[in-house]
Amino acid sequence: MENVDGRYANMMKALGDEARIKIFVMLSKGEECACKLLDELSITQPTLSYHMKILCDSGLVEGRRDGKWMRYSLKAEVLAELIGFLSGIQ
Repeated sequence: MENVDGRYANMMKALGDEARIKIFVMLSKGEECACKLLDELSITQPTLSYHMKILCDSGLVEGRRDGKWMRYSLKAEVLAELIGFLSGIQ
């Protein structure tokens, strides 16, 4: 079996939490402000920051500052890479 990069494991770990799956689904519809994520998930700002750090560190999500807020979006090329990896498993 081919030596699998730990990067895929980190991506899958990042998606191994219900709150992060909800965030991921929200971001699949397009860029979202942290304030909107907070409203939709009914979690605290520190909890959102914790989840967003994991998602960003995995490479699946990127953030950009917009005034006092952060805006988050999926990194389509990294998601495509993960889908390609999973599709190749038989």
